[in-house]
Amino acid sequence: MKKHLIIGDPVNHSLSPKIHNYWFKKNNIHGIYEKITPRLKEISNIINQIKTGNLHGINVTVPFKQKVIPLLEELSPTVKKTNSVNTIFKKEGKVYGDNTDVFGFSLALKDAGYYINKKKALILGAGGVAPSLVVSLYNLGIGKIYMSNRTDSKLDNLIENFPNIEKIPWGKFEEVDLIINATSVGLKREDNLNLNYDKFGKNKFFYDVIYNPRMTNFLKEAKKNNHKFVNGKMMFIYQAQKAFELWHGFLPKIDGELIKLLEND
Repeated sequence: MKKHLIIGDPVNHSLSPKIHNYWFKKNNIHGIYEKITPRLKEISNIINQIKTGNLHGINVTVPFKQKVIPLLEELSPTVKKTNSVNTIFKKEGKVYGDNTDVFGFSLALKDAGYYINKKKALILGAGGVAPSLVVSLYNLGIGKIYMSNRTDSKLDNLIENFPNIEKIPWGKFEEVDLIINATSVGLKREDNLNLNYDKFGKNKFFYDVIYNPRMTNFLKEAKKNNHKFVNGKMMFIYQAQKAFELWHGFLPKIDGELIKLLEND
């Protein structure tokens, strides 16, 4: 049996086991996908199971996307750009780290019918998935990226790799077209970013990388102020589809049954 894991903290909200186990069944793959919250010192042993063949694939979510990198033997070009790993597997005998978040976010924006060429974006949060969003936005032709994070040091480290990003203090606003919540604030239904949403103006596009719950307070505020808004469900599905291809050699089908399965969670 091909065993797969997602590691993260928190990870209880993750629908990755549901989507991959669905694809295993649909494609007659003898596989299983589970989720765990390891202690940091346990991650090295988990990744080593890729090398030994006891694990076929690992997905990585916050707060481990950067922390796993020193434990890997080879990195994809996308990882070298983002300094962020979300997919691990064995390639040509070596433990290989890749990033499918860039792919997933790009397709999710296109799926939403939102085109960002020459527009301006504000990313809230500088950890986990944020570098992947930056690379994706640049690939799609964004005009300007602003970024804000409650912890200055984490944001400063990210900007070292992306010097064209303009840092702004938390709670300050610039005239932008796209506002992205790249924090984990929203995983709990009571979570709130505590922003003055009136300052954003009108007719903006709000994107939340969180997909479970489907409506975070960030998106509820966007709806209340008549902005267009999308959650991270399609990004999640597309990045999972790409990870599946890396592990098994083909893109699984995204069908209505799968969408319904995730909506009914």
